[in-house]
Amino acid sequence: MSYAIIGFGAVGQALAKAFTRKGIEVSVATTRDPESFAAEAAAIGPKVIAGTLAEAVGADIIFLAVRFESYRVIAKALPTWQGKIIVDVTNAYGVSAEELVEQSSAKAVAQAFTGARLVKGFNHLVAGILEQDPAVHGGRRAVFLASDDDAAATEIGALAEKLGFAPVKLGGLSEGGLLVQARGNSWGRLIFKDLVKFD
Repeated sequence: MSYAIIGFGAVGQALAKAFTRKGIEVSVATTRDPESFAAEAAAIGPKVIAGTLAEAVGADIIFLAVRFESYRVIAKALPTWQGKIIVDVTNAYGVSAEELVEQSSAKAVAQAFTGARLVKGFNHLVAGILEQDPAVHGGRRAVFLASDDDAAATEIGALAEKLGFAPVKLGGLSEGGLLVQARGNSWGRLIFKDLVKFD
């Protein structure tokens, strides 16, 4: 299984640190030349590989960690995303409800990535929390997952476990997705909730 993170701002780097903690190789890409962020990637760990967008979209599981406004540009990188899981880490704060046509922001992203199996997740924590070791207070930091594809959510849940998090499935994008999204000037009810699960 191969992994990529598209977007290498604070959230993308926080995700890369999560992979590094567990020694899992992950490619990172932006729309820029990889040489412009290769040093930052190398500083996180030797298994964080800076590459081009064209290389990153070849991965099996892709974390979309760009600004919400950029998702359509990334979606055009492939004619079909069949067979890939996209983890939507975006937040649409400031984007009008009219632009989202009364649907969750994750639904809008899912429609753009034709053929992909989309899971909304890892977006409810600010980067400064997300980059920390998820083993806290004798438990594991929760990450919320919503998807219309239960098998994809299960697969990303297993990856979250491997990264040390406690996955919590919220159901479909029209229900659970609304709990972990931003739209207009409001945040979903679970955004910024830093919860810890005790086994």
